[in-house]
Formats: sequence, C-alpha cells, structure tokens
Amino acid sequence: MSGTIEQDTVASVHYTGSFLDGEIFDSSEGKDPLTFLVGHGHMISGFEQEMLGAKVGELREFTLTPDRAYGQRNEDAIQKIERSNFPEGMDIEVGMVVGAHSDQGPIQFTIKDIDGDVVVADFNHQMAGKTLRFEVEVVVVRPASDEELAHGHVHGPGGVNH
Repeated sequence: MSGTIEQDTVASVHYTGSFLDGEIFDSSEGKDPLTFLVGHGHMISGFEQEMLGAKVGELREFTLTPDRAYGQRNEDAIQKIERSNFPEGMDIEVGMVVGAHSDQGPIQFTIKDIDGDVVVADFNHQMAGKTLRFEVEVVVVRPASDEELAHGHVHGPGGVNH
C-alpha cells in the first residue's frame, strides 16, 4: 500500500471547508472522516486534483475558484414554476430547498420568491459562483478493491454496505 492518494485509491480525510470570509460551510470535525473512491466523480474535481499525490498524515490547504468547484451561477437556471406543479398541501416558503425528480434524475432547487400562483425557483447549486477554501488532512489511503472499482464506490466503513 503506497499511502498516497492517486486514481483508484480509497482516501479517508478530515476536512474543513470555508468561504473566503472564513464562514465554515462543512467540516468533518467531531465526525468520521470523509471516505471516497478517487477518480470516480464523487468529489468536486478541483478537490480531487488538489489531493492527488497527498500522503497519509499530510495536511493540504487550497482554494478552489468557482470553475474548479460548483461552477459559475447561471441566470438561465432561475425559472418561474406554477404553484400547481407542487404537491397539493405542500407548504413552501422563500429560502426553502426542494428536492424533485427530473428526466435526468434527482434535482434540488431553492425557492427565491413566491408571487401568488408563481414560484421563482433557482436551480443553481447553492455554492455556484463561490470560491471555496479547504483544509484537508489525509487519514487513510488504501487501494480500492476490484468490487469497489466495478461498482464505482467505496464499500464497508465510510462507504456503501450492500
């Protein structure tokens, strides 16, 4: 085992993610480390690129611009939806994040405004357009099993059990 993060390894890391103003948006502090299969699209690409070559025990700090994180905001992703498209009796309010299904699979959007029977929905990722800072410590690196590679995700602790 090399102990170095590279394609087709399973990495477990502790991390803190923050915005440029220092506000923390996510952290593994006090939790199990984040475990992922490297190179299989489970992490934002910039995060994986910055972690390639990191060794167990190494601490990396890096900044991801929107193009390396969740992309730029797209004003075309803000749409007006008739209230009748929501389930009857569903309470909706501005700021609410709603999950739904589309032809491409599950999606999320944020309700930006409600004007009578018209709901303004923002389909941009909530962190689109934001620059992100990360502090990441590598805890464990191991080769992925043949089964993990075939399934495209981690099995066992920190992964999928099936």
